[in-house]
Amino acid sequence: MRAQRITVALAIVASAVLLAPAAGTVPSGLAGCGPDASAGTLGIGDPYYPRFGNGGYDVQHYDLAIRYGPGTNHLRGVATIAALTTQGLSCFSLDLVGLTVRAITVNGDQATWSRTRHELMITPAAPLASGADLSVQVTYDGYPKGFVIPSLGAVSGFIRTADGVVVAGEPEAATAWFPVNDHPSDRASYTFRITVPTGFQVVANGVRESMDTHGDWTTHVWQANDPMASYLATFCVGEWTMRFRTTSSGLPVIDAIDPDVLPRVRASVRREPEILDFLESRFGPYPFESVGGIFPDTGRLGFALETQTRPVYSRYFFPNGASVIVHELAHQWFGDLVAVERWQHIWLNEGFATYAEWLWNGHEGFGTPRRTFEAIWGAIPGGSSFWRVVIGDPGVDHLFDGAVYVRGAMTLQALRNRVGDDAFWSTLHLWTEQHAFGTGTTDGFIALAEQVSGQDLSDLFDVWLFTPGRPPPSAVTGSGVVRASPKAVDHGTAWLRAFARRTAA
Repeated sequence: MRAQRITVALAIVASAVLLAPAAGTVPSGLAGCGPDASAGTLGIGDPYYPRFGNGGYDVQHYDLAIRYGPGTNHLRGVATIAALTTQGLSCFSLDLVGLTVRAITVNGDQATWSRTRHELMITPAAPLASGADLSVQVTYDGYPKGFVIPSLGAVSGFIRTADGVVVAGEPEAATAWFPVNDHPSDRASYTFRITVPTGFQVVANGVRESMDTHGDWTTHVWQANDPMASYLATFCVGEWTMRFRTTSSGLPVIDAIDPDVLPRVRASVRREPEILDFLESRFGPYPFESVGGIFPDTGRLGFALETQTRPVYSRYFFPNGASVIVHELAHQWFGDLVAVERWQHIWLNEGFATYAEWLWNGHEGFGTPRRTFEAIWGAIPGGSSFWRVVIGDPGVDHLFDGAVYVRGAMTLQALRNRVGDDAFWSTLHLWTEQHAFGTGTTDGFIALAEQVSGQDLSDLFDVWLFTPGRPPPSAVTGSGVVRASPKAVDHGTAWLRAFARRTAA
């Protein structure tokens, strides 16, 4: 993700905090199930967002049949959720905010339900055995709303535009438009059946399978076969210019571009195949069934997000937007292919995507990642608030702080300096291979880096991830001296300012 309005102190990005359900203790079971009942948990166990996700089942597939009127913002949906139970269940919950539930069936039988602001609590007609198939169908409707980002004065999640809607947000977006087990640790495949007035275009994750027009309404079917975290699911409605092409290897490239923003983004979009080739040369084969981007023309979208296979981009990043495309496409490996097990590990997403920008800058002739690393260290004063963020466990209020991005990338270069190129790249490649379509943690990454390098790296990761304050020169160069010339410091400051410009409305 790349936020748009980020305050810079000496060109350092400060925090951009998303509003989400408040942290706190969540009951282990669901109210109303009875004292002897077996219940799934309210929340999947993430201390940052205790109400995100739910326990007792594992979703395999979402089939979302949605009828949406852009003019009225009215949405009618039927969500059919295929899952497996992971315990005996007499009741369980889904996450859903704001919309009205009309009916629920579980394995074909009518179920009862109750609501809180964030939870849809479901009691099936009969208890479910552990390891059983679970099919839940929820019929619902309403007027979806986005989630406010207080520090930005902006909206994420469900964002209306002049001619439709853009769906994108992190860490929460899906709950605004369908019932969901809303946590990256439970990923699933998706079928999107989006019906909109004829003349509007729909774009979503994966590949488009069909368009079927019946009078004034057209149903657009998109299929995302690769398992996906729920916050990465998107459907966007508008008067898009749709561009379909393939790479030299046959990979579908699908871009949806608002005609009004086309002149602004054209040059950057043309570089998508080149950027993809570059990232594949560093990180290995692209992991999904298609690639591309969504480029709306709205002032209400204040960020870019790595929605799987099809990132969504704010118009403010362009016309000079190649770096942000690098960032969001790098997330397809780091954040999408390998998701975070818990949100505290967010540096594994943002630090890696920012490091990809440094690699790209070196490819473009603007200084090696090592030079960028040393220059940024020299450009940020030791007393800056930037250094106080503990990026290995930043807390909800600093989840998208600029330090998570930049210090995360610095951590990777510090690792590369210590272990050498062979061990560094082997670690990154094994990370994506071993955790593909799964999740990762900071401890798991550290253990892998130590295994590959044969070194004890606890001091390195402790100083960069878990110790507030500016790391000493020895953590930068290993020699105890950072020879950051004025020119190098200027280079670091220039990169940070460019980073800030791309993230400033």
